[in-house]
Amino acid sequence: MDIKKFIRSIPDYPKKGILFRDITTLIKNEKAFEETINQIVEKSKKYKFDKIAAVESRGFVFAAAVSYILKKPFIMLRKKNKLPADTHSIDFELEYGTATIEVHKDSFNEKDHVLIIDDLIATGGTAEASAKLVEISKGKVAAFIFVINLFDLGGSDLLIKKGYKVENLVEFPGH
Repeated sequence: MDIKKFIRSIPDYPKKGILFRDITTLIKNEKAFEETINQIVEKSKKYKFDKIAAVESRGFVFAAAVSYILKKPFIMLRKKNKLPADTHSIDFELEYGTATIEVHKDSFNEKDHVLIIDDLIATGGTAEASAKLVEISKGKVAAFIFVINLFDLGGSDLLIKKGYKVENLVEFPGH
């Protein structure tokens, strides 16, 4: 099944000039969603990892299902002030602003290899911040798996140049 045809493109969202790749049309189709999860699980078999992490919020959709199938702990990387216990925080740049993500300080230890899953990679700012968050928490990034790579925005290349392993299921040009 070609999951790419289940991803809707919405022009001028969230601002003029952006062509938004909408995964809601993918996840509302049970067969396309199942195929997506199966493809992520298959790609994950290349890597040794102890935990799965994902960035709020669309990454949670995929990572939780993969975590359930693989019987691996799922760690949420959340937006600022959403976690109740002590956290590590990373500030980073987005294409149209800045943001902060956090993780509980007790989420990872020096023995943990972490698979990071997200719906999309564009410029790589969120993904790089996620890796830093895992690393300041003493974990090691095993690999990244993205459903969508906006290949001409350079995020995957940025991560690869920094020594990370990167996989994706489909590619689109970024706008």
